[in-house]
Amino acid sequence: MEKSPHFKPDQCALLLIDHQVGTTQLIKNITADQSIRNAVKLAKMALAFEMPIVMTSSFEDQAQGPTHPSLQRVAPDAFTNRVQRHGEVNAWDDESFAKAVEATGRRQLIVAAVTTDICLVFPAISAVEAGYEVQAVLDASGSSFAIGEETSRRRMERAGVWLTSANTMIAELVGNWATPQGMALVPLLASDPPMLPVD
Repeated sequence: MEKSPHFKPDQCALLLIDHQVGTTQLIKNITADQSIRNAVKLAKMALAFEMPIVMTSSFEDQAQGPTHPSLQRVAPDAFTNRVQRHGEVNAWDDESFAKAVEATGRRQLIVAAVTTDICLVFPAISAVEAGYEVQAVLDASGSSFAIGEETSRRRMERAGVWLTSANTMIAELVGNWATPQGMALVPLLASDPPMLPVD
């Protein structure tokens, strides 16, 4: 069995894919609120470690809608610099997105996307194929149907993507709760950050 990689904050970048007001309404295996709350946790984690955040969205002027306001608020720079795609299903196929990831200089990627079975599975696998180590955060993602979630998880694992949760990812990077980052992030594990209403 392949040995699990040890992710380190100074080697990681966070990729948040299509956490949009419209797409989150497609999540049924967990609640849309849970997915967004965990994406916000990840963004706060990245900021605590001064980790690059790459956001992308697709067709914001259509049913997918804008990036969720909670993510806009917690990571305004990443939101401002987000890659706005125009239809590519696999975000990795968008040259601007792939270049933004490469520009971080990081080789370990923490990825969450809505939905798992469309927006997460393909770029996660493409990143592994491009030589990155990838952890997919499942509770900051989510699918419309159980079969889509399950088959996508299996496909990612077979391709070399490691599956995780937001709390596990935070704990792995912190390593020691007595550090400044640990003390700042430990409250996130048991609490839900406040959400902004969606207009």
